[in-house]
Amino acid sequence: MKSFKYVVKENVGIHARPASMLVKEAASYTSAVTIESGGKKADVKRLLALMALGVKCSQEVTFFIEGEDENIAAIELERFCSRNL
Repeated sequence: MKSFKYVVKENVGIHARPASMLVKEAASYTSAVTIESGGKKADVKRLLALMALGVKCSQEVTFFIEGEDENIAAIELERFCSRNL
């Protein structure tokens, strides 16, 4: 299992547009991708679950990636976050 922490910089947090982009990115990997914020966890491949976390700007989140392509998925998802979140 791979994991990384990220502080959200997007002004609206992980809201509709950035959340849908994140779901699309996570769906391109076979690994399970989970995000944790404020003691709650969500499957990153499920848009409503991700948005239900209510992640705001400046909040730290932790991503957990587990599966066949976890190494590349962790690298690419961290890169995605730094560009889009």
